[in-house]
Amino acid sequence: MHSLLPHRCRTKELPYLAKAIAWCRTGIVAVALAGSTAYAGPAASEPAPGSNPIVRDKFTADPAPLVVGDTLYLYTGHDEAQRDEMFNMREWLVYSTTDMKTWTDHGPIMRVADFKWAKQDAWASQAIEKNGRFWFYAAVEHDATHPGKAIAVAVSDSPTGPFVDAKGSALIVNEMTPKGTHSWEDIDPTVFTDDDGTTWIAWGNRQCYIARLKPNMIEIDGPITEITPPNFEEGPWLHKRGDIYYLTYASLDRSKHRDEKVSYATAPSIQGPWTYRGELTGSGKYSFTIHPGIVQFKGRWYLFLHNAALTIGDQNGAIGRRAVTVENLEYNPDGTMKPVVQTDAGVSASLAR
Repeated sequence: MHSLLPHRCRTKELPYLAKAIAWCRTGIVAVALAGSTAYAGPAASEPAPGSNPIVRDKFTADPAPLVVGDTLYLYTGHDEAQRDEMFNMREWLVYSTTDMKTWTDHGPIMRVADFKWAKQDAWASQAIEKNGRFWFYAAVEHDATHPGKAIAVAVSDSPTGPFVDAKGSALIVNEMTPKGTHSWEDIDPTVFTDDDGTTWIAWGNRQCYIARLKPNMIEIDGPITEITPPNFEEGPWLHKRGDIYYLTYASLDRSKHRDEKVSYATAPSIQGPWTYRGELTGSGKYSFTIHPGIVQFKGRWYLFLHNAALTIGDQNGAIGRRAVTVENLEYNPDGTMKPVVQTDAGVSASLAR
């Protein structure tokens, strides 16, 4: 593998391998901390409305936008990792905006402990509105009854919660995807309702899966299909514009790169066939991971991401301590997406016009 760091230091397995964490202290974490030390953090003056990162008082990751009326809600993970911890994520947060300039913090909407069958890891999530309720899908670590990562589903009457476990058990567990290569492949759910009212869920790490949901939103309806596009790593996101379906995801070409980028594929139907369209963005600043979230809001399209360029007090950005960002997203006449350059300015310039 062509990489400056050992591949073992770069997988989701690390939170569970104490020896590997110690081994990696001079690897990924050192790189992230060294890079972040060089970054001065937010300027002392008030940042321009719409600039990055969106949240500056907490480390946030895996952004998932949802538009409800004239408000955009943004669901994120909250990483409380200290020193050389890889991840310490116990709750999910939600923020809202009506103008993409100012964001309201609604606090934690749910904790991993609220899923009684889960034992840790409030990882990537997405919320969707259907039938007047809000459905929240999230990756967690299952207890010993179903070892490995799993996908939970919660429900609320409000986009800001409180959310409660909608099923009392996992929607997806590791043994449901037996062709996978590792125990943490069932992560990073994305949910999408098609024009016919059918809702689909896609997810995965290394392998990308898709399945239809039953109308009750808490059961899989039919087979689970693998749709893994080139260089797929994790973090899939489904959306549609016009007649084109988009599968955007965190990608990693291990023969050339050490950090994830964002790539995408398109299809004429949610069930494919999917055509690879290439890279959409480069890597997030100082960050091994990246996670796309795409939405149209008040006539403009936005791409949400995360990097590790934020410093809070004496805590620098790192593999766990990430910061959510947003950029404008534009399309070519043929429906392909224009490459996005990640910036500190974010959407501030376009909002000022």
